[in-house]
This record gives sequence, C-alpha cells and structure tokens, in this order.
Amino acid sequence: MADKPHSPRSAPAAEFVVRDAREADMPAVQRIYAHYVLNALATFEEATPTVEDMIARRRSALDLGAPYLVAEMAGQIVGYCYASGYHSRRAYRYALEDSVYVAAGLGGRGVGTALLGELIARCEAGPWRQMVAIIGDSGNHGSIALHRRLGFEPVGTLRSVGFKFGRWVDTPLMQRALGPGDRSLPLA
Repeated sequence: MADKPHSPRSAPAAEFVVRDAREADMPAVQRIYAHYVLNALATFEEATPTVEDMIARRRSALDLGAPYLVAEMAGQIVGYCYASGYHSRRAYRYALEDSVYVAAGLGGRGVGTALLGELIARCEAGPWRQMVAIIGDSGNHGSIALHRRLGFEPVGTLRSVGFKFGRWVDTPLMQRALGPGDRSLPLA
C-alpha cells in the first residue's frame, strides 16, 4: 500500500523552526552546501561556492518572488531550501525547481519535510503551477522519498548525465502540481 502524501505543512513535531533566510544566515547555508559539494552526489557542483555566491543565489530566488528558507535549531541553521526558475525562457514562468539541503547527520528528523512543505505552501500562494525536483543520483533514496512524501511523482530519469567522483551519475526528475496546477489557466 502506497503512503499517502503529506500535506505541504504537515511535518513531524521537532525542535526547529522554519523561517525566511536572512543574509546573515548565508555562511551557515554555505557550510551545509559545501558538505554536499565535497562528499555527495546530491549536487553536481564540484567546487564549493563562496558565501558571496550563496548570497547571490538567495537574491536570485527573492528577485523572482520565490521563498528562500532556513531551518533553525537552538540558534543554529540546520537546513535550507529555496525555489528557483525551472528554465529561463518565458514559457516556463509558471514552473519552479526546488532545492533542499539538511545539515550532515540530521537526516530523518523531519527537517527536510518541514522545509520542503513550507516551500510548497508558500509557492502555492504565488503564481506558479508546477514544481520540479531535479535529484542528483538515482541512489539518493532520502531525497526521492522526501519528494514522494510531499506529493511529487517520478516523471523520468536522465541517465548518466553527470560525472562526479569518477563515475557516471543519473538525474531522477520528479514533479508536483502547485495549487490548481494545469486544471485552469494562469491569471496573468
């Protein structure tokens, strides 16, 4: 029997809060991301972006009107997520891509679920109609399960499109509707 997807904001009770990211949070965000760049296939980046790079990425999401969120526990940033444009061509303007990263060692505590759930809820309040997850590595079972829990469905896999750590890496694609999705035309 398949698990019923959680509603976007239904996350396990936890000792953390999800809030809007501030520029002052970006050094912690950069440290979380650096772990994945250097040690995992969740991202295909091979060189760790600087704090300034991460500040620019946050600004890009905010300029789009999309959320950039952090999870904070006991005064420490323990995860972050954001939405960015799926592609730059105008016809894609109602589609977003999500990115979610949780501090090493804190998986399974509901941080990712809370972050992605809040991201989805906030994006549904905007003009967007689809969210796409571009997941690094078919073996990234945690990310695939997280997205599935929150209503994403697998829509395909790009085989061997990345090369990192001396091996070819797949990119699973997952997608979920935001709000009414394609059941109605956008307002603008």
